[in-house]
Amino acid sequence: MSQCKVLVVDDERDFLESLVRRLQRRGLDARGVDTGMEALKLVAEDPPEVVVLDVKMPDMDGIATLKAIKDRDPKVEVILLTGHASVGSGVEGVELGAFDYLIKPVKLDDLIERIRDARERGQLMRRAFS
Repeated sequence: MSQCKVLVVDDERDFLESLVRRLQRRGLDARGVDTGMEALKLVAEDPPEVVVLDVKMPDMDGIATLKAIKDRDPKVEVILLTGHASVGSGVEGVELGAFDYLIKPVKLDDLIERIRDARERGQLMRRAFS
C-alpha cells in the first residue's frame, strides 16, 4: 500500500511516535499529532486518506474530533483506537461515520489491513461523488 496518507492522533506521545515510525517503515505516508485540534488543522490544510484516532484524549476527545473531521470532509476515513474498551463509544463512533473501532494494543498487521480497507472505501466514495 504505497503512499497512503495516514494521520495518527493520540495523546500518548511514545505510542504516537512509535506507531508513526512503524507505519512509515511499511510504506505509508504517516504523520502524527497529539490533539484533536491539531488533527482538524491538518485535515483542513492537507487531508489524509485515513485518520487513526484515539478515543480518550484530554480537551477534545476522539468522538468530538471524529464529528468535526466528518463535518469538514466526509470522505476522510477514520479508524477509532482506544485502550479503554467501551462498546458505547465504539457504537457511537460507527454511527457518526467511523470506518472501524479497534482496541489497543492492536497488532500492526491488523491495523494496516483496516487502513487498507478504509482507504479503498474512501477511494470508492471519492470516485462515486466526483
